[in-house]
Amino acid sequence: MDQKRDVIPEWVVLNNQITDENGEIKDISKDKAAAKSYFLNEVNKRTQFFHSLEEKLEFLVENDYYEKEFLAKYTMEQIQTIYDIAYAAKFRFPTYMGAFKFYNDYALKDRTGKNYLERYEDRLAVNALYHANGDFDKARNLIRLLISQDFTPATPTLLNTGKSKRGEFVSCFLLEAGDSLNDISRISEFSMQLSKVGGGVSINLTNLRAKGEAIKGIPNVSKGVVGVVKLLDNNFRYADQMGQRTGAGAVYLNVFHADIEDFLATKKLNADDDIRAKTLSMGVVIPDKFMELARDNKDMWLFYPHTVFEQYGKDFADISIDMDHWYDILADNPLVRKRKVNPRKILDMIAQLQGESGYPYIMFSDNVNKANPLDMPVKFSNLCTEILQPTITSHYGDYGANNDEIGMDISCNLASGHMGNMMKHNTIKETVFGAMDVMNSVSNQTDIKHVPAVAKANRLNRSVGFGIMGHHGYIAENYIMYGSDENIDLIDVFFNIVNYYSLVHSMEKAKETGEKFHRFEKSKYADGSYFDGRGQILPKTDKVKELFKNVYIPTDDDWLQLKEDVMTHGLYNSHRLAVAPNGSIGYVMSATPSLTPIKQLVEERTYGNSKTYYPMPAVEKAAFMYETAYRMDTYRLIDVIATAQKHVDQGISFELCITSDITTRELQKYYLYAHYQGIKTLYYTRTQKLKIEECESCAV
Repeated sequence: MDQKRDVIPEWVVLNNQITDENGEIKDISKDKAAAKSYFLNEVNKRTQFFHSLEEKLEFLVENDYYEKEFLAKYTMEQIQTIYDIAYAAKFRFPTYMGAFKFYNDYALKDRTGKNYLERYEDRLAVNALYHANGDFDKARNLIRLLISQDFTPATPTLLNTGKSKRGEFVSCFLLEAGDSLNDISRISEFSMQLSKVGGGVSINLTNLRAKGEAIKGIPNVSKGVVGVVKLLDNNFRYADQMGQRTGAGAVYLNVFHADIEDFLATKKLNADDDIRAKTLSMGVVIPDKFMELARDNKDMWLFYPHTVFEQYGKDFADISIDMDHWYDILADNPLVRKRKVNPRKILDMIAQLQGESGYPYIMFSDNVNKANPLDMPVKFSNLCTEILQPTITSHYGDYGANNDEIGMDISCNLASGHMGNMMKHNTIKETVFGAMDVMNSVSNQTDIKHVPAVAKANRLNRSVGFGIMGHHGYIAENYIMYGSDENIDLIDVFFNIVNYYSLVHSMEKAKETGEKFHRFEKSKYADGSYFDGRGQILPKTDKVKELFKNVYIPTDDDWLQLKEDVMTHGLYNSHRLAVAPNGSIGYVMSATPSLTPIKQLVEERTYGNSKTYYPMPAVEKAAFMYETAYRMDTYRLIDVIATAQKHVDQGISFELCITSDITTRELQKYYLYAHYQGIKTLYYTRTQKLKIEECESCAV
């Protein structure tokens, strides 16, 4: 027996002394002591020493740890300045979890895995230099924002930037499947290729013919959607990122698809192994027509997609997204195969399933498309439900026939701001601009050649998604209750400003480059209608007025000028804002995740043989201001998310948290209220006894 292997490190012991044996907070100061011990006894001892920055960079380039091209765009004096700014900040991780998460998962290590070749400051400096692309002033601005933790690039960007042997800068992709075997085969291949580089992949299966439909005119031979679900489930378990990150996939289906009940049944805990999707996530696309029929307790038709295609020459994903127009047309056509169900039973099935497994995700498609400023519909979402962009189905011919019809699929180029730091440092504009610069760099330097529809859409649209973390921590620190009038006031003002500056940056980039996103001229930006009803939003409550007293709030005249500028010069990015879950990167940023409320005052995670505890920000002085997601009024929570959603062009990763005694009827009331309030998507439903890991594609 190796005695050393049984010794628990001092920093783990200290971290575990935060709480007592009953899980109650005992001594928060032990966490800072744990972080200090971890640095002194672990990080410092395992960090490789260099006499100078020049020696260090030379070593990293010559030994193929860093690419040399991005460094060659600067003088050594400029590079030294960027590193000096980073180290002059004297940054210290305030939590052990933050320090551990960074050095365990993000910091560059030598090939033995035992020695650190980077500090936190080094990783940020590399990100600033790389994404500034030779612009020294931009690099200097980026490093100041990064080391102040005003924002962070998404996990894969922060992790992979500048490295010679790396994965992609983006972690999330959306693919729309066509109905032929060629299409299914290519989607299967693409999902594995993207999973191999650490990507989470969401796939819309709505076009697939239902079980029992005809193939080549022979009736009752199609195996339906479930067979493809099983195929993809196995794909993601097989193709991971060299064992470091498990494959992560999600499948979406429109609720009017004839296979919807079989599709939902794949996530039942007692489902037969032949149909059960063990690791695949699941989402349902719900048009308003379904909600109307459920509310009126009328039977609804489910449609067989191939017969719809035969009648109208349109993919079912394109038809089912507009059921207000198409429902009666399909219902009245005797040549469209269909069957009747009770929509309330479908809604009840969804609620029961969420109580069991946390699935399915829900996308309220009409809420999405009523607010969609583009001329093409959004048909499904991603693995974390914050990406909402139009897709065009690709259709693939036989191998070598050169008759592929390449549509448009999606890659997610993301970054997140720290709400508290942006407010405290009064850097909302600077942070939004800096994050947009990094995300544009990621978009411009990403070319997923082996998935042509993803590469095409990225090239044409340059879509990005800036989000926010640290919301609950910031309001608790300022003695504002989650869901209060003050909270909603703060969210309304803050997100209106963020939206304004993201538009300004995208307009200025279009003006500078002469490039507009694809089909800009057909968008609501081009005719100015996007700006109807938008303008200055001032704080209403005294506390929020005080928080914004030194913050410039764009005026109505500013908004009018922006409208004119956008109509004249266009926008560089088709999409700008999306609020991701931020679970993993939130630890590094010492922030509460996303906009959502916390689930525990001190979060417990297990790594290896030890437990790690993460106390929420400012818990030592504001513990009484934190109300957990399981205890708060869910309707007020929905109000907060709905307020932010008015200003966010894509989605917000938003979980419902319920206790195990909630009825399916109560859960359905939450759906109805969320739909009424304009919520676009619902992520996991978490039950207090149920533990579901965060979105795998965003985590390391």
